Amino acid sequence: MSEARDEMSIFEHLGELRKRIIYVLIIFLAGLIIGLFLAGPIYQYLVNADHAKDYVLNAFSFWDGIGIYMKIAMAVSLVLSIPVIVYQLWAFVSPGLREVERKASLRYVPYVFILFLVGLMFAYFIVFPMALSFSRAVTTSMGLTETYGITQYFSFMFALVIPLSLLFELPVLIMFLTKIRILNPLRLRKMRKIAYFVLIFIAVVITPPDFISDFLVAIPLVALYEFSVFLSSIIYRKQLAADAAIEASYSQSTDKT
Repeated sequence: MSEARDEMSIFEHLGELRKRIIYVLIIFLAGLIIGLFLAGPIYQYLVNADHAKDYVLNAFSFWDGIGIYMKIAMAVSLVLSIPVIVYQLWAFVSPGLREVERKASLRYVPYVFILFLVGLMFAYFIVFPMALSFSRAVTTSMGLTETYGITQYFSFMFALVIPLSLLFELPVLIMFLTKIRILNPLRLRKMRKIAYFVLIFIAVVITPPDFISDFLVAIPLVALYEFSVFLSSIIYRKQLAADAAIEASYSQSTDKT
């Protein structure tokens, strides 16, 4: 009988997860439609930016223009969908949280959007121009003729900007996982060396192969991790205090009985 209940519980969880995924897909599709309307103005802004206007971008395929519009639309949809994705994740795990934890963790959702935008601006306005400048310097030093395709330009930009923007969600993610008691600052400090290695590896992978680019990306990522540990410590201390208060209250009620 117990096994039947457990099996039913698993199916209920899978059904709930399926419902949350459907909600996310609907929002992503709606964001994609909005993104298609915004793709034109965004494209004009991107190709006329200071670090792009010196390049003559070419189309090497009939599908290049459509492909760029779709990539821009998907990027817009991602930006619009991120708060919804985080909310649906919260809604999926919230039944297992206490009321206080449920309300507190819900407050993190707006910060997801804010941090993503901060990461987007840092990646686009600082890291991306630097990467372009370095790549162009190497090309010039080799005596090569610069002939760039529009697809290659935007693929290079999105491959750098989007992952870096997502990595700026690290503080909110760690705060959320601390709130639901999966992580705590003690574990994060023990994982510090591994975390540093992973973050530096990511910085090396998504940036051009030069020390300056790696350094400018790795340092903010390491700082984000340390900031995340600090935030996790604040939440963890509050949890310990709350647990101690509950235990004291329980002890007093037991003594009275």
